[in-house]
Amino acid sequence: MTRVSHEEVTIGIDIGTTAVKAVAADEHGHVVARTRIPHELRVPAPDRLEHDAGEAWRRGPLTAIEKLGHPDARAVAVSAMVPSLTAVDGAGVPLTPGLLYGDSRGWVDTATAGMGFMIGEAAQFLRWTAREAPDAAGYWPAPAVANYALGGEAMIDFATAFTTLPLFDGTGWNEEECASCGTSADRMPRVEAPGTAVGTVRHSDTVLAAGAIDATCEQLVAGADRDGDVLVLCGTTLIVWATIPEFREVPGLWTIPHTARGKCQIGGASNAGGLFLNWVDDLVAPADSAAADPGGVPVWMPYIRGERTPYHDPHRRARLDGLTLASDAASVRRAAYEASGFVVRHLIELGGTSAERIVATGGGTRVTPWMQAIADATGLPVAVSAVPEGAALGAAYLARMATGLESSLADAARWASAERTIEPRPAWQRPMDDRYGRFLAVAGE
Repeated sequence: MTRVSHEEVTIGIDIGTTAVKAVAADEHGHVVARTRIPHELRVPAPDRLEHDAGEAWRRGPLTAIEKLGHPDARAVAVSAMVPSLTAVDGAGVPLTPGLLYGDSRGWVDTATAGMGFMIGEAAQFLRWTAREAPDAAGYWPAPAVANYALGGEAMIDFATAFTTLPLFDGTGWNEEECASCGTSADRMPRVEAPGTAVGTVRHSDTVLAAGAIDATCEQLVAGADRDGDVLVLCGTTLIVWATIPEFREVPGLWTIPHTARGKCQIGGASNAGGLFLNWVDDLVAPADSAAADPGGVPVWMPYIRGERTPYHDPHRRARLDGLTLASDAASVRRAAYEASGFVVRHLIELGGTSAERIVATGGGTRVTPWMQAIADATGLPVAVSAVPEGAALGAAYLARMATGLESSLADAARWASAERTIEPRPAWQRPMDDRYGRFLAVAGE
């Protein structure tokens, strides 16, 4: 086995919904060390979703970097889900729960706020948190807490800052908006471009770099850069991004710039990911979903916490349609995976995309029945990423940029690699088309 010099290694840390994942990668994007630090996802009420921010955002990254065992790594960068927020004291220690996307304390009236990219959710988080801890030293998203713990710098990247609109107005923190939420702009974190060096990790020469949103980091190293590629992030949240050659607006969907020059992505985030599938796993008796009869599968509405894209409706709820005496645990489990696949298909169709293949990444890629259901539901081949920790790997690439080892975001595509490709099965096409029609009908389409 080739020995890897520590000088060639950078570290990426991803703060996820159920765990902190971290990888050390060499110049070719090969993972030379990985670790996973689980943390609790707290649901204190049906409409609330939070972390113990001290455990997940502060201690988790510190433990992860220690367990990787690469103290001489050149640089480290942090990615995280958005939006998130907690109050901190003067030592950067969280004082309040770490609020997460979809929590009712961030709900906004979509009729007045529109369907913009998370417009208003972070401001609502700040309003609630400032009331709970009015004397806090700062109000920080997850990556700022982690970066302060690692290097003494409360810092986030521009993309994360933009998801807090209107708090961040594109040039800086808006003093009037912050004041309307009960605080001041000077208690918000510093904002830097992804891949910028901002300091060093405490007690070392390792460079601390600005990271990016988890989905952006996944995108960097997924290789879903061609028109017709659909990037599907299979994590606690299901995220679908179809690559398109120009900016296009579709009601209910989000359109964002692609890291590939001149291209955009259209799609959005859904609650039909691991959050829903893990709930089904706890609810339904053990069974092999592969044993299900193609014609005997019911239809799930996967909205146990409402739905984000395309409905933006926190009040939607789950349903199971079409149960019979012949339904068993295998068919109900298969129905759950199909529901996730139907959401992928629906978002692709809404975006008007001529999809040719799916590139799947995230921890859920280890669940073969889920990947097969996405292939069967969409009729598309699913290229499964060789590195499930895509967000951490993308952050490791940004860390290289901070040290001058890389100069272009586009070059991160060379790190993309597929472990296997899962093809749709012809025998499932007709019954799944029928169930997809029922799925849309029950969803109100």
